[in-house]
Amino acid sequence: MNYETTIKSGLQPAVEPALGDDDLGSRSGGRGRLIIVGIVIAVALGLTWYFMHRTPAATDAASARSAQAQSVSVITPGRTSVTGSITASGTLAARREMPVGIAGEGGQVVSVLVDAGDWVRAGQVLAVVDRSVQTQQIAGQAANIEVQRANARIAQANLDRALKLVERGFISKADVDRLTATRDAAVGQVRVADAQLGQLRASSARLNIIAPAAGLVLTRGVEPGQIVSPGSGVLFRIAKEGQLEMQARLAESDLARLSVGQSASVTPVGTSKPFTGQIWQLSPTIDAQTREGIARIALAYDPALRPGGFASAQIRSGAVTAPMLPESAILSDQLGPFVYVVGKGNKVERRAIKTGDVTAQGIVVVEGLSGNERIVLRAGGFLNPGDVVQPVVTRDATPAARTGA
Repeated sequence: MNYETTIKSGLQPAVEPALGDDDLGSRSGGRGRLIIVGIVIAVALGLTWYFMHRTPAATDAASARSAQAQSVSVITPGRTSVTGSITASGTLAARREMPVGIAGEGGQVVSVLVDAGDWVRAGQVLAVVDRSVQTQQIAGQAANIEVQRANARIAQANLDRALKLVERGFISKADVDRLTATRDAAVGQVRVADAQLGQLRASSARLNIIAPAAGLVLTRGVEPGQIVSPGSGVLFRIAKEGQLEMQARLAESDLARLSVGQSASVTPVGTSKPFTGQIWQLSPTIDAQTREGIARIALAYDPALRPGGFASAQIRSGAVTAPMLPESAILSDQLGPFVYVVGKGNKVERRAIKTGDVTAQGIVVVEGLSGNERIVLRAGGFLNPGDVVQPVVTRDATPAARTGA
């Protein structure tokens, strides 16, 4: 079989039908639209990727910091006029305490006439010591005085007779001088015996235990039947005129802010009643170990004030105008107290401060702040200098809000 045979047998290749001009145009337009849509999608995807991945380095850093910045509450404290107050603690005591013991040679106590809590006057007998021996000694000495006086009278009579006889020549001048000396010696013996009697009486009187001044008996340390002597120590303690005081212990920095005459409110432990007093003495020295001194606050007598008890005091130390911050805003480390200030660019800055009085409204800042700064109120422990934050201004000035309550 050859090619011609094939043609003849009718096996001819299929021929596509002829297309008109309209069909060709429609098909070309559809392909063009598809190409345009594809280009648009590609450009859109490219732009999306471009704007997502292409930003300046500074913008990237700012965006990162903005994403990491935490919100913190800040306050602007301003300046407040605060009445200074120093809180102190200490013990109650007698302003002038008088220890009373025995002044004489001692003996057995016969009776005790007062008790703790009694008021006594100056010279009042507090206790009596047995004096039976001293009484006999006084009686014996009184009798001896009478003997000496009798001897003096005899000597004087002998001298008088001799003076009458000397004019007649019966007695020499030497005899008269001897009799005069005898009379003088007898008179001297009377004086000696009289002085000895006074000494015995004084010694006997000293057996009584006497109040040296008027006041309140604080303690009694003797009972009837007890043997006492000068080595027995203190038998009574008396608060002179009943005056009391509080011995408030203060740091030397607080002590330097006080002066004699400033008022104070003293509240003993176990009662809520305050007592008004005044500082009457400031310690001239500071304890080298505790770095503290004592402010002595004079108090009027009251049964609720018991010497030896514990008390607290609020001492008014004048007024000061300064910023005041809640406790939550103030941090402290080995370098001392400080706060975090939100400065330019909302960056956190550390600011060293010096604190003053602690009041119900907050803590007074006496150095380091002007009052116009933005102070981090809370969460300062989680910040570091240079951190960028988002400050949220807090306007609630109540202590509860400021301390985070």
